[in-house]
Amino acid sequence: MNEALPDVPEVRVVGLPQLTSGFDLVERLDLPMHLKVHGPLEPMGGEQLAQLAERISLKGRGGAGFPFHKKLRSVAETAIRRGVRPVVVVNASEDEPACRKDTVLVNRAPHLILDGALLCAEAMGARTLVIGVTRESTQRSMEAALAERGLNNGRRSALRARVQRNPIRMVTGAAASLIRSIDGGPAIPPGRKISASQSGVGGAPTLLSNAETYAQLAIAARMGAERYCNTGLYDEPGTVMLTVSGAVARPMVIEVPTGVPLRYVLQLAGAPPVPQGVLTGGYHGKWIDAATVNEAIVSRNSLDAVGGALGAGAILPISQDTCPLGESLRVAQWLAEESAGQCGPCYLGLPAAARGMADILNGGGPAALEAVKQVAKSVKRRGACSHPDGSAMFLESTIKAFTDDLAAHVLGNGCGRPVEGVLPLFEGGQTPTGIPGGQAEEESGPSRQKIYVDWTLCRGHGLCADILPEVFELGADGFPTVAQAKVPRYAEAKALRAVRRCPALALRLEEDTKASAPDRLPVLSQRGGRGRRALGSGR
Repeated sequence: MNEALPDVPEVRVVGLPQLTSGFDLVERLDLPMHLKVHGPLEPMGGEQLAQLAERISLKGRGGAGFPFHKKLRSVAETAIRRGVRPVVVVNASEDEPACRKDTVLVNRAPHLILDGALLCAEAMGARTLVIGVTRESTQRSMEAALAERGLNNGRRSALRARVQRNPIRMVTGAAASLIRSIDGGPAIPPGRKISASQSGVGGAPTLLSNAETYAQLAIAARMGAERYCNTGLYDEPGTVMLTVSGAVARPMVIEVPTGVPLRYVLQLAGAPPVPQGVLTGGYHGKWIDAATVNEAIVSRNSLDAVGGALGAGAILPISQDTCPLGESLRVAQWLAEESAGQCGPCYLGLPAAARGMADILNGGGPAALEAVKQVAKSVKRRGACSHPDGSAMFLESTIKAFTDDLAAHVLGNGCGRPVEGVLPLFEGGQTPTGIPGGQAEEESGPSRQKIYVDWTLCRGHGLCADILPEVFELGADGFPTVAQAKVPRYAEAKALRAVRRCPALALRLEEDTKASAPDRLPVLSQRGGRGRRALGSGR
């Protein structure tokens, strides 16, 4: 079984280091060492900074790949039009088990990230900077970096800067989730999609981008566009940070210029000479087969052209000795557990897809295969975030990439290979296993508590749904749609807060002694006499 990746695995570089400069000298570049390695950084005007980002074709390195110059201009224009100060947010959440490149940068080069974020803040006149993290190690490193620069969240500070720590969950890294948590809400996506550039933190236009994106901007600001573009491909210049794990001898984070052959990166990490397949882009990414690996180079366009994805830079080969469908089933089950539980197509559809994959492996035949295809198709573009879309893409890619194995399971007695579990996962769907600097409080494992509604007291204030949206949803009559529900482990503190703050004292918490009880019981509408059944099944 593959062990979980540590927060800071081995770091390698191909060619001259840029983001990883100084890593050979110290474990962490504090401010004096950072300045010694990278030198000072002069401020830039907003349009000058946007032109720099455009000239180097800088795109978001968190997975979506949106052009940074467009986002920067959109935030600046909105702030000027509305006459408000924008907010700058660094997303260093990185909650996928197979990704560590942002965590490495925060732990070892935090000031490079801050350089890029502060450049943007000064250029746009922002007075608020928030860095979103999920690990204890990244929180410590970034808080230390802010202190080294004399930055804090004091009311009298010219720039109020702080670190926002959220639970380790796949959906926490979504931009909308991070913004919602910064505003004091739960770290899950809201039910509506609003552009952060138009209305983000506190309703202000917000520049939110990935940690590596800001670090790349800082490198380019020091080097200049022409020199920066001398590295890598002409249409995707610079370097890329990759996390290579799976069936490799040495899991690592590696900085490579764009254009490097993918097979060379795999060779450095000790991957099998002829892998059965390589998952590119992580668990919201796509599989490519061994023949395609030899054609692919490290670039967004190249991987897209061969049916892969750069995504958040995770590269995971598997050997010929494991069942690829079994490996994918483990990931599909984890993705289902990571649902925020508020959108029906996601929290009902993804478990159904995982069960369908299990049915295929257990001899379910063509009907099971057709069911998986149908579920994957039905969850797309129907969630509050990109989690169902990315999960569906992973499932469809699995079916497309391993046709021989699929035929063996659907039409025969299976491929005959065991499942080695080489793709790293977090245990219990929440907390990383064996990773130093995980959550301070245990947030994984089965639910330990149930919350109950006393209908003789409930007056439909709706505060429970605001505090605990993971459990409560209001029906058309304004009352909760569930009578009792299990409380997710990570939300136990919020459940206690909901009980204490209920104006009618209509909620109570009890230890969950019946593990087999249903998660949610449907109830009849409590007011209005409509006789309609309000099911707690999401939207």
